[in-house]
Amino acid sequence: MKRLFPHPLRCALLAAGLVLSIATGSATAEDLLQVYREAQKSDPALAAARAGWEATQERVPQARAALLPNVGLSGSANLNNADATVRSDPSVNSNRTFNQAGLTFSASQPLYRPQNVVALGQAKEQVTQADYTLAIAQQDLIIRTAVAYFDVLLAEFNIELVEQQKRATIEQLAQAKRNFEVGTATITDTNEAQARFDQINAAEIQFINELDRRRTALRAIIGRFPNNLKRVKAFAPTPPNPNSLDFWVDTAARDNLSVRVQQATLEVATLEIDRARAGHYPTLDLVGSYGGQASSGNSATGFRNDSRSVLLGLQLNVPLYQGGFVNSRVRESIALLDRSRADLETTRRAAITNAQDAFSGVNSAVAGVRAFEQAAISADVALQSNILGQEVGIRTNLDVLNVRQNVYQARRDVANAYFTYLLATLRLKAATGALNEVDLEELNRRLAG
Repeated sequence: MKRLFPHPLRCALLAAGLVLSIATGSATAEDLLQVYREAQKSDPALAAARAGWEATQERVPQARAALLPNVGLSGSANLNNADATVRSDPSVNSNRTFNQAGLTFSASQPLYRPQNVVALGQAKEQVTQADYTLAIAQQDLIIRTAVAYFDVLLAEFNIELVEQQKRATIEQLAQAKRNFEVGTATITDTNEAQARFDQINAAEIQFINELDRRRTALRAIIGRFPNNLKRVKAFAPTPPNPNSLDFWVDTAARDNLSVRVQQATLEVATLEIDRARAGHYPTLDLVGSYGGQASSGNSATGFRNDSRSVLLGLQLNVPLYQGGFVNSRVRESIALLDRSRADLETTRRAAITNAQDAFSGVNSAVAGVRAFEQAAISADVALQSNILGQEVGIRTNLDVLNVRQNVYQARRDVANAYFTYLLATLRLKAATGALNEVDLEELNRRLAG
């Protein structure tokens, strides 16, 4: 007698098989880490972030330059012609042509310029901010690459499922036609099977178009269409470690990269107040110069004129009144500091929300995988029951078609649940600022070798 319900071991193998069917890929296919390495070289968003980071690194040398000596050399060379007429009796005309040349070497060293010192501190904070901004772009690339990669796998899996469903429906359509020919079934069974076959054909076209879109999305990241991609092996999803919401929320509030960027922005705004107030302070520079001037021929006075000069001294500048400009800058900086504090709090709350959503997403995905696997098992059991029921005459051809549709939909749900879990784990790490290539390597080990 045919077994109506599968053995529990068979149920477990079925659940694993739904994922193993995704893992039937070529051994020479590209894996996730290889695709990510390609994305690092080709993704324009990351390239722009790197260029911005490199540009920001120059802020510190530029700010430090304002505290270092400023040395210059200037020179001049002139050809002169002096023509003079003395109106007397008789008149006297004088015409002289002579050359003049001068060279001056000057240097200055800031001794007390508080604005420049504060500007250097701001530049260092901006470099720190750029480090976090680049790290955000790198995390974003990891997630975008993983999403595009798994979207392609899911689209390929959907096509494989619809092809399996198509073959099964063709067999059922052929059986309905045979039964109608021998008079054991009505034309309704044939029409129902044909209608379902036509629906599957239409769905197959949609899935093929979806695969083209997903491959195009991945091409936008790596600069070319992907080759065959390695599939996902069967694995048991696990909850976050530690499985404590408070841990992930506290970590996100402290270490989220967007929070760190905003903290650096707050530091820059705080220093800007000191920089604005320094507009009231005097400045003191050490200055010096050495120069010489020489002439050839007869000068305008008729005498040769050669000179040298040496200057060494202190230059003090004391601002007395600037029309209220400095006080206005201070008030503006204080207002911008308040805005930065509010932006930091907004960013911190957003990070906490993202961590909560990601934490819940991982746990929900774990439960979802188990639930959809059980649903797939139940759908398969129901299909076997309906096939048997059709054989004994208590189920119709339409019943079998409907249940078979549920089976393939359940398998799609299982595959989608696995991919949702994998991406949720990445997003949870990103929410706490901890996502890096090590996490991608760990995820890559879940792919078929």
